[in-house]
Amino acid sequence: MNEPLVNAYLGALGAMVSGPKPLVRRAAVEAEDIEPDLDVSEDRLREYVAAADPNDELRVQLHIRLATWDHAPIEPGLWMGDTKPNTEMRRARIMKLLGLGNKTAADFANHFSIATDDDTVIAGKWDPWYAADLQRQRDFYWSHYVAYLRKRRKWNAEAITRLDAATSRVLERFGNPAQSKPIQTKGLVVGYVQSGKTANFAGVIAKAIDVGYRLIIVMTGTTNLLREQTQRRLDMELVGRENILRGVDENDIEAAKHIDYLGDEDWIKDRFNRYGVRPLTLGKPEIRRMTTRRFDYRSLQQGLPALEFERSDKTKPIWSPENLYTTDARLVVVKKNESVLQNLISDLKNNADRLGDIPALIIDDESDQASINTVDPEKQSAGAKKERTTINERISTLLQMLPRVQYVGYTATPFANVFSDYTDKNDVFPSDYLLALRRPLDYMGVEDFHDIDSSVPESERTFANSKEKAHVRLIDDGDEELAFQQALDSFVLAGAIKLYRQGLSPDEDHYRHHTMLVHEAAKKAKHKIRAETIQELWSRSGHTLGSGMRRLRELYDSDFAPASHGLGLGHPMPESFAELEPLIGQVVRKIAPNGDPVLVINSNKEPDQEELDFDGRSVWRILVGGNKLARGFTVEGLTITYYLRTVGHAEALMQMGRWFGFRPGYRDLVRLFITAKIRDAFEAACRDEELFRDELRQYAVMADGRPLVTPADIQPLVARHGLRPTAANKMRYAQLVEKRSQSKEPSSGYPGLAEQEKLRNNVKVMTPLLLAASNRSTLSAGTRSFDAMTGEVSHAEMVEVLKQLQWRTVDTFKADLAWIESLDDQAVDKWIIVLPQRRSDRGVTIPGLGTFSLHGRKIENDSLRGNSESLHRAGLASLTGRTSKTGCAIIYPVIDKDRAYEEIPHDTWPDGVVMALRLELPEKAVPAGTRPLVYQVAPKRPIPTGNHAW
Repeated sequence: MNEPLVNAYLGALGAMVSGPKPLVRRAAVEAEDIEPDLDVSEDRLREYVAAADPNDELRVQLHIRLATWDHAPIEPGLWMGDTKPNTEMRRARIMKLLGLGNKTAADFANHFSIATDDDTVIAGKWDPWYAADLQRQRDFYWSHYVAYLRKRRKWNAEAITRLDAATSRVLERFGNPAQSKPIQTKGLVVGYVQSGKTANFAGVIAKAIDVGYRLIIVMTGTTNLLREQTQRRLDMELVGRENILRGVDENDIEAAKHIDYLGDEDWIKDRFNRYGVRPLTLGKPEIRRMTTRRFDYRSLQQGLPALEFERSDKTKPIWSPENLYTTDARLVVVKKNESVLQNLISDLKNNADRLGDIPALIIDDESDQASINTVDPEKQSAGAKKERTTINERISTLLQMLPRVQYVGYTATPFANVFSDYTDKNDVFPSDYLLALRRPLDYMGVEDFHDIDSSVPESERTFANSKEKAHVRLIDDGDEELAFQQALDSFVLAGAIKLYRQGLSPDEDHYRHHTMLVHEAAKKAKHKIRAETIQELWSRSGHTLGSGMRRLRELYDSDFAPASHGLGLGHPMPESFAELEPLIGQVVRKIAPNGDPVLVINSNKEPDQEELDFDGRSVWRILVGGNKLARGFTVEGLTITYYLRTVGHAEALMQMGRWFGFRPGYRDLVRLFITAKIRDAFEAACRDEELFRDELRQYAVMADGRPLVTPADIQPLVARHGLRPTAANKMRYAQLVEKRSQSKEPSSGYPGLAEQEKLRNNVKVMTPLLLAASNRSTLSAGTRSFDAMTGEVSHAEMVEVLKQLQWRTVDTFKADLAWIESLDDQAVDKWIIVLPQRRSDRGVTIPGLGTFSLHGRKIENDSLRGNSESLHRAGLASLTGRTSKTGCAIIYPVIDKDRAYEEIPHDTWPDGVVMALRLELPEKAVPAGTRPLVYQVAPKRPIPTGNHAW
């Protein structure tokens, strides 16, 4: 590294607090104090960046600065002019202001690409206040949090800039804490299961404290495990060492006896965030913890004065700038428990005369759990006080007590939240905004375990082209013990590979924990039985003996070695199992030091039961449990999962997916043992979730500065795809009568397989489209292509076909059809019909119509989904004859995938065929500024108008 050059450019970048300025010129000024003859030319900068490692400090800072400027919202009179965020025009303006030439701009575009995807925001109106100048002036906790993520958590520049943008999008929709008028907002942030939502709300808290929010209440799930895990995470990464100690000498045994982390391995190894000195010595607010790792909120636990906020000028309220920026913030991390929340409410009431002045923030993690009011309104008496479930009542009380509070719910399964009553101002409906986060970098999600949209026939799938083949091992109901033995062997073998990799990179912390999760039931009695079964099977597995070694060698050669190679992630693997053999004994001892590999995690507490403590020590164990190891809780080092539990609702099922998440350094070793039925249920739930996100993206648009869709409009979108919350009485929503979206794919709305008459009707109704598709074409998307039968029909003909189709329910396609039917020839004049054909089969013939391919899909609840494939959607761009008024229809005759590869007679059209379709309307068919969703009044439900008083 050329340290003088790096320091000169870092100094130049650091001085650009108000926007991009001539970079080379400023670096030259910095160089005068470092090395007067230093070459800091643009050519030298370009050479350095091209040769530097992606984690090089200068490259990282350049990336962060460029991404921040790329993403900055337009502010009148500032440097960005009228260039829109994350566009080529914005980047060109940045390069011009930096004084960099075309060659450097091209190189930087290659090294630091413009973000093309973004978080999705559905919001009402708000008054902008969180300006760039304010963010720069007040960033003490945020800047230290970012430094911690970079240096300790090894986050790269792109991850940092994504977090910065997402957290700012939340903050800008808060009320200004330093204004006289109280403003309360409620929002929802939707992440993915195990996707790092804690990092997002920790960032939101850091920025909120910086700008003046002084009471921070974090409500976790309903278990102590999750509350303690969240408390420790915030303490380590945000609160920091100085705020925990608060001037106490940790070497003074008596004075430090109440410091809860003195024996913690990460505290001892100096892994907690540091500020160098106490923040108060820098004129910054400190963070006072009202709860600790081991102690949830207890009435007056910290003494009543702990909730009395200091005021420098006692003649003015807390929110006035004279007081706001010098008073300390209070942090309360509580589980959602009736008595705990009541204790907090009671103590706050003792400060009732000032509660209206306190800028507060409530973070409701796992906000779809316990927070939702499930009392049936139909059973309440007219005019009576609204009844609420207990936790919802406590949250509602807090919202009423704190007129300056900002409520932010976090969840990966938002369906219960958006079905809350948006007319109740004291409930938790996200009336002001909904933010759907992008899929995080390096995240293992559903597409890493399922071959969604794969065009590769199952017989041709390999570890290289099939994520399911690489990671999923199906459990045969008839031989479960064999499957569990393979799971145990996989756990031992993966542990040996981790030790091998640790030996190559001893400073890496990826392999501190190594866990296997066994989750098959909620009942504690079954946990005990399963634990005993595992202990017995473990005792006779003989992993260090000849038979066990042979199994492990065969598993390595047939599974782990080829899968790792096929995935191509670059993780080191030994040349042969022989290099792992000496490590197997060590693995067995780490997993079962006392001969027992199992740790049961539930509410039963045996006297000698080992505690699950990921923070205090290395954990290599098989964990058996149910709900405690489900929602919200992060199972560290999770590598092997054995999952058999079934649940009745999509969101509950998704929350069980602890195998989703981040697996740095061992992603290729992750294995999921699951039955085919549960696998298919997960895939269905995840498809519905992605369709929900896709619809949000379609509607996250503004026209003349006004939102076209507000949070109250989201409920019918959820209902469209059959995603329902855990209780039917949460599904109160307005009736959608028109849906004006460009793409339409009613994938889960087709008649069930038992409704043969409806299915046959749909084949008959589609006859005009099949007749029109008489041309054989080859469509392409990038380097890939596919064959298709294509043809054209008029808009009137297409509408007539759509009107006659039958659906699972009468409302499935009603709103879509209403809008399509209303379009005239100036919007859509014709439709191109596309029937993708499988090259690997001869198809089946409909007499008088032609020969067509059947497409296999999985049966789910006696029905077939008609999901389109990404290759086919992308291939529409290569169609000839398509104009600005042309619609496209992809049609799939869909059949049970187990039958799709059978020898169906060539001249026979089989029963059980679902005629599935995806419609793509012309872009101009959806006029800018047109409200995309139109409603009619539903019983006892007001109509959304788009002009809510948010």
